[in-house]
Amino acid sequence: MGRVVHFEIHVSDMERAKKFYGEVFGWTFQDWSEYAGMPYFGAVTGEEGQMGINGALMQRQGAAPEMGQAMNGYACTMGVEDFDITAAKIIELGGQVSLPKHALPGMAWQGYFIDTEGNVFGVHQPDANAK
Repeated sequence: MGRVVHFEIHVSDMERAKKFYGEVFGWTFQDWSEYAGMPYFGAVTGEEGQMGINGALMQRQGAAPEMGQAMNGYACTMGVEDFDITAAKIIELGGQVSLPKHALPGMAWQGYFIDTEGNVFGVHQPDANAK
């Protein structure tokens, strides 16, 4: 047993990060700051019983990642219904493209972005016709 059951996204500006993830992916947040002893907001990422996990946004405790540095950590990938609509929302809300949309032939469209806090994340749209 070693299944991922929770994630934490380290953020410099909590309100900006909540707005970004809330508007792009529809996440809602619960304030768990008192329990954690720091700004910490539980992220509800989908309906109960739907495939996936919930996580949190937590106050960054050090310097933000520098642009262009190699990945140091894990990249979370979010499943979406429409890659292009999601990508447009990401850019509109201050995110950036890290690795453009590309086909995983016969499976999906995949791409990577940088959030408003400097973190890399993936976007995945299942599509058996991707090529």
